[in-house]
Amino acid sequence: MSAESVFPQLEALLPHVQKPIQYVGGELNSTVKKWDECDVRWALMYPDAYEVGLPNQGVMILYEVLNEREGVLAERTYSVWPDLEELMREHDVPQFTVDSHRPVSAFDVFGLSFSTELGYTNMLTALDLAGIPLEAARRTEDHPVVVAGGHAAFNPEPIADFIDCAVIGDGEQAVLEITEIVRGWKAEGRPGGREELLLRLARTGGVYVPGFYDVEYLPDGRIGRVVPNRSGVPWRVSKHTVMDLDEWPYPKQPLVPLAETVHERMSVEIFRGCTRGCRFCQAGMITRPVRERSITGIGEMVEKGLKATGFEEVGLLSLSSADHTEIGDIAKGLADRYEEDKIGLSLPSTRVDAFNIDLANELTRNGRRSGLTFAPEGGSERIRKVINKMVSEEDLIRTVATAYGNGWRQVKLYFMCGLPTETDEDVLQIGDMAVNVIAKGREVSRSNDIRCTVSIGGFVPKPHTPFQWAPQLSVEETDARLEKLRDKIRGDKKYGRSIGFRYHDGKPGIVEGLLSRGDRRVGAVIRAVYEDGGRFDGWREHFSYERWMRCAEKTLPDFGVDVDWYTTRERTYEEVLPWDHLDSGLDKDWLWEDWQDALDETEVEDCRWTPCFDCGVCPQMDTSIQIGPTGKKLLPLTVKQPSHQH
Repeated sequence: MSAESVFPQLEALLPHVQKPIQYVGGELNSTVKKWDECDVRWALMYPDAYEVGLPNQGVMILYEVLNEREGVLAERTYSVWPDLEELMREHDVPQFTVDSHRPVSAFDVFGLSFSTELGYTNMLTALDLAGIPLEAARRTEDHPVVVAGGHAAFNPEPIADFIDCAVIGDGEQAVLEITEIVRGWKAEGRPGGREELLLRLARTGGVYVPGFYDVEYLPDGRIGRVVPNRSGVPWRVSKHTVMDLDEWPYPKQPLVPLAETVHERMSVEIFRGCTRGCRFCQAGMITRPVRERSITGIGEMVEKGLKATGFEEVGLLSLSSADHTEIGDIAKGLADRYEEDKIGLSLPSTRVDAFNIDLANELTRNGRRSGLTFAPEGGSERIRKVINKMVSEEDLIRTVATAYGNGWRQVKLYFMCGLPTETDEDVLQIGDMAVNVIAKGREVSRSNDIRCTVSIGGFVPKPHTPFQWAPQLSVEETDARLEKLRDKIRGDKKYGRSIGFRYHDGKPGIVEGLLSRGDRRVGAVIRAVYEDGGRFDGWREHFSYERWMRCAEKTLPDFGVDVDWYTTRERTYEEVLPWDHLDSGLDKDWLWEDWQDALDETEVEDCRWTPCFDCGVCPQMDTSIQIGPTGKKLLPLTVKQPSHQH
């Protein structure tokens, strides 16, 4: 396969497209290695536009982990906008990497990271532009091995026909293991072709090759069983878990984007995993156990990252950053250290019960005071018990009062609509909560100039969570429920004006629900949508619900199922779920018991601070919770001398 740069052909097209800078490459801290000096070559893709894909931590980490290795290179590719896609097809320019503009088809491995299922059609576009057959079964040893990863890969069944394999869990060690297997197979002269390479990957027990499993269906459309069709291929594939994050301080040299992106900051992941046990949250369930980065490890990463990038804001990332056992010391230590440089700190979202004003003040000491975001998720006390989000309205009002009393003017509250057992009443209580927040805010700030924005997303049941059996609310019911809430808020003469209301209609949620709990039969829908012009389904202006429904009506009846069968239908305990053979470490019976607890409105504590609940992760994965405190403080490195050279 030729690995010449296609930049000369591409350059001629760039004056005719929007934001051509996103295709040029050469970002600060990007790496270009000599092609001929490497024997394993990865093309890494975040299947979305550059502005969303470049800041993605997962891809950035793997890019660096791979490029640090001798004889291995990794380059990045992103989805091209439809204007460039059209020109590339017209002028025969293949999908290329931004680092050295080589054709993606020339690489050994094509790795895609999916944080949402709505990127599937973009993957098909990239494969097609790269000249790689869409179906894995039609590829030869001259084509790259297509690997899916990221949170959405925990149920890769809807894209099983299009990928060669999937890796579930953390990628750092997994990509190195795959690299060694590819290297060995190439060094031996590629014995047994593509099939042999995939067998070697599958036999590790940590790489899922869908082609080596047959799915048998029952007459009513449910799955009978999933069976390996080669010897030595495991019945269940397990997830990868990186223990001791301090040993993996990536990214060390974060990429600095050329074009504007969604996050202009340097991010440090302060811990992985979450054991709060919110029943709707797939990320929290599949990333167990909790593994904290030490305060000193965080300090070093921030110091190196700021030096390498020149960013002026540091994001402390995790699923609930304020839960880090040393978050107070981390925030204070970083604010002290960077006071003169005016480096701002941010936590993506804060739990109501983990918020304290000292922490908030440290976070905004050097930066600007933007609004605060809290996620009560459910409007009523009852529904918060169902989803195990243990925050009382009093907690929320108290927290918000403290914020307004300390000079904040803007608070954003995030909720979900369509949660299991939810009624109109549960959702209407969101309006009451917002009113109480504004009333309290006016009282403590002695000002009417404060705002509360209520943002509502549709609930989508996800695999590997206690709600994986739950029915999803239909589009019509979701929209009707939200309309009632909107009317209630707008009708409030006294407070309505201070409450912003943002919500999505129920349509994207149904498509996401189809893809998140789908099985292999849903692949036919994805392909039909792609062939009908579906691209960038995660973008409101490109998403077409009508197209998805039309393609589903065209393809699913052949299998005797429909969209409702995948979305609004409740599953039973006996049913084999499409992802049961992919082991997230969570015990299925434990998830079922938690589902029953949800229906009984029973709350479960966080196992970090209480005895174990036997979710199964620690013993099965041979892992354990890793938390501080380490007792260390983040000391300022050195007092800077005033510098004269400028």
